[in-house]
Amino acid sequence: MSFVMMNYEVDHQRIKTNGIWMHVAEKGTGPLVLLIHGFPQFWYAWRHQINFLADKGYHVVAPDLRGYGDSDSPLSPSSYTMMHIVGDLIGLIDHFGQQKAYVVGHDWGAVAGWYLSLFRPDRVMGLVTLTVPYYPRSPTTKTIPSIQKVYGDGCHVIQFQEPGRAERAFARYDYTTVMKKFLLITDKMIAPPDMEIIDFLETKRSLPPWLTEEDIQVYAEKFEESGFTGGFNYYRAMDLTWELLAPWQGSKITVPVKFIVGNKEFGFQSGGVKDFVLGDEFKSLVPDLEVVVIDGHHFIQEENHQEVSNHILSFLGKHPMDQ
Repeated sequence: MSFVMMNYEVDHQRIKTNGIWMHVAEKGTGPLVLLIHGFPQFWYAWRHQINFLADKGYHVVAPDLRGYGDSDSPLSPSSYTMMHIVGDLIGLIDHFGQQKAYVVGHDWGAVAGWYLSLFRPDRVMGLVTLTVPYYPRSPTTKTIPSIQKVYGDGCHVIQFQEPGRAERAFARYDYTTVMKKFLLITDKMIAPPDMEIIDFLETKRSLPPWLTEEDIQVYAEKFEESGFTGGFNYYRAMDLTWELLAPWQGSKITVPVKFIVGNKEFGFQSGGVKDFVLGDEFKSLVPDLEVVVIDGHHFIQEENHQEVSNHILSFLGKHPMDQ
């Protein structure tokens, strides 16, 4: 473990859940709060929130999702549907002996949080999602064709579909460069024709105040161990998830939700997402919803960590765990 990670004084363990071993970082005692990362990250994405929430009286658990970090990484993309991911998270809640947990998710972790709340609202006290809203399932069109129609073949979601393609493209760069390209994204994730997304993304010469060279190295070293295929497999399972979601067609998210998004988030400013998030349809799908727009880009739990932490804490306080 790197010196930088050791500075965060969290406990580590691997837990058997849903047929895999899942690594978690945890700290504190009190009501259970799950912090769920996205692509391309692992538990370290929540380093600021782990300490902050633990100090405020919560038992904070930040897993490496399957395919990431020190958790198991099944080989088949079909093992990465939202049913699998939600099953992993239910197993974590069970392991800690809790009936309900607060759930906080960013990027793919937000998607996992939405579906955990959809499938098992009885296990979710409240949900905070960052960057990715809850979208209604199309009854007629699978997810990948829908994304392709809106964003085209240069979209990262489309480029990640073919096994091996993104792996080969990423391999042209060292892991430090890959992480800089992703963590410092400021533009939309759509490459020009005949260009790989990793080639299109800019490599910044300097880092912003919220990210250090040491942080970059923590991410780079972990992905050098695990590779990126596990993360890509979430994208490759999207259409299979669409098929399996048919029984929940038209269902709503019934748990209390706070949705937080950065005003410079590339996904917020394109494809009609801003109008959707601030309009009536999102609210109709998530009736108990609060939307908060803050300053920042995609990785707002790091870039604007104190404001995000404060928003999470205020939400938890509004929805106290049943005694």
